[in-house]
Amino acid sequence: MDKKNKVLVVDDEQDILEMLEYNLKKEGYEVFLACDGIEAVAKAKEHLPNLILLDVMMPKMDGIETCRRIREVSKLKETYIIFLTARAEEFTEIAAFEAGANDYLSKPIKPRALLSRLAAFFRREPQLEESKTPTVIIGDLVIDRTSYTVTKSGTKMVLPKKEFELLYFLSLHPDVVYSREDLLKFIWGSDVFVVARTIDVHIRKVREKIGEEYITTVKGIGYKFSLQE
Repeated sequence: MDKKNKVLVVDDEQDILEMLEYNLKKEGYEVFLACDGIEAVAKAKEHLPNLILLDVMMPKMDGIETCRRIREVSKLKETYIIFLTARAEEFTEIAAFEAGANDYLSKPIKPRALLSRLAAFFRREPQLEESKTPTVIIGDLVIDRTSYTVTKSGTKMVLPKKEFELLYFLSLHPDVVYSREDLLKFIWGSDVFVVARTIDVHIRKVREKIGEEYITTVKGIGYKFSLQE
């Protein structure tokens, strides 16, 4: 890679830090290390990494809270965050995505599989095609892709990138039902490994901001954009 992509690795186990640092540097990444959540937030602000590998169970501040703190930093809102954890409970996975995670991997870590996933992330291309309709106006909702803003009843808001792209994509195809798998493919791309539950979390967050009436759940299938009567 011509320009080194920056990766922050956060884990309280020194052997994991050393193993990941060795493998990542061998592949040409610029690597920064942190052993707890507080140090992770500080180093994320200092180095502005492209991607963060974040453990869940850590001293001082756990990974969930660390992720929330990182997402509060404007320059880190689009940083890709992958959780690495030995915990497999569903509620932990859901909490991770609600805190702002993009992906979730279970330990033990397989270096080759992880490096393959990172390589796919860094070579991915935007999956949302440029539309001839950069602004969508439906009801009191204005979705402007030129500025990545959403205006409802005169109030402008800025959504995180994936939430915006999900809303924009659905609004371009009103009354078309898309499965979670289709939405993952169109918005995240086929080379990025995220679970279908990610869509549910993002849809819920979009609804919290724009209201319940625009995105309809089609039970057993997926979601569609429509104004409910």
